[in-house]
Amino acid sequence: MDNASYIALSRQLTLRRELDITANNMANMNTNGYKFEQLLVHQEYGAPAYNSPIRTPANFAYDNQVGRDFAQGTFQITGAPLDFAIDGEGVFFTVQTAQGEAYTRDGAFTMNAEGMLMTQDGYPVMGDGGPITLDPKKGQPSVSEDGIITQDYQGQSERVGKLGLVRIADMSDLEKAGNGTYTLKSNATPVPATDARLRQGFLEASNVNPMIEVTKLIEINRAYTTLAGIIQQQHDLNKSAVERLGRVT
Repeated sequence: MDNASYIALSRQLTLRRELDITANNMANMNTNGYKFEQLLVHQEYGAPAYNSPIRTPANFAYDNQVGRDFAQGTFQITGAPLDFAIDGEGVFFTVQTAQGEAYTRDGAFTMNAEGMLMTQDGYPVMGDGGPITLDPKKGQPSVSEDGIITQDYQGQSERVGKLGLVRIADMSDLEKAGNGTYTLKSNATPVPATDARLRQGFLEASNVNPMIEVTKLIEINRAYTTLAGIIQQQHDLNKSAVERLGRVT
């Protein structure tokens, strides 16, 4: 296989990954708080196909990592008392998983039989004093913009807790953990987000643009087909050269 085929193949491999990521974006267009992802492709110099002092290094395509756009999505009104949207970028809810604390923008919460506030996947939602527990016998919870939760009981408003909103200074410290959650992959420590605001009865939609993703799928398909043609042309040229060489000898 010659240099052109190697280079084309390296780009095809990155296109396969781009296709998977784009398809995942489209599959999560309706996922609360989902953040758009894209493959970061770079150039990498490598040894050419043949060892020769006059040949320069080949320039291959190399996928470095997956980039994630944490821009805030639009808010959708639900009216549900346990639905929350964070108005502020870089701010997350804190939840407790089996592996430790994790962070999410998906505020579609529910309440278990004991009154504990949970995510849809069963993770306890953390407050300023630990997991938040509501009283199922009291009225619907009311949440202020700064996260303070109250419930009415016998005509009086009682404080239940405060949602633990935290700010992540460097988004590159976040690592995808599944089920709409992220964990910190470094020793960075999140800080309380005092400037963020909560909106009760709303959910944050995905920030994926469906038109852009459909266009990207078309571009990926065209690029992959073009590269497949280049590889086939190189194969045909090599085959023709070998056949002619055989006739000459």
